[in-house]
Amino acid sequence: MAPHFGYIRVSSTDQNSDRQLEGLDLEEIFIDKVSAMTRDRPGLQQCLRHLRKGDTLHLHSIDRLARNLFDLQKIVSDLTEKGVAIHFHKETLIFTGQDNAMQKLQLQMMGAFAEFERSLIRERQREGIEAARARGKHLGRHAILDQEQQVQILKKRKSGVTPTALAKEYKVSRATIYNVIKKSL
Repeated sequence: MAPHFGYIRVSSTDQNSDRQLEGLDLEEIFIDKVSAMTRDRPGLQQCLRHLRKGDTLHLHSIDRLARNLFDLQKIVSDLTEKGVAIHFHKETLIFTGQDNAMQKLQLQMMGAFAEFERSLIRERQREGIEAARARGKHLGRHAILDQEQQVQILKKRKSGVTPTALAKEYKVSRATIYNVIKKSL
């Protein structure tokens, strides 16, 4: 029986990858917790180096491998030319490298949909940020130190207290102290 491997990708470290490839008997699973917008993913690179002729790579869905058509086609082409079969479970598609016009069409269509979906997500995100700014909403992390604390830090710093001591006293990083100082200049 040919070796079967898996590749799992989630976009962030707090996302759960358990549901992907659940119940499959795989020899090894390679995992990334990063965006698919880059091919520079340690788990993917390790997986690509590991696969050999006759292996099968299992993925939950096409968008777990790539979010743009060019990268998707390149990765699938490189693997199938090497003799690796690729099984996308959600789409129930298997690519073996055989010259099959229908497989090529399906891959391109599904890849184009994944890329389109990513573009829509980014567009909605940008619109949401612009709308929030227009309503005067504060975006990003809230300030750790209030205005009064910042004034106290500046006074103490002028009297010679070190940034390290201030960071300990206010239970913040030195970078936060330096940012308060920099903001006052």
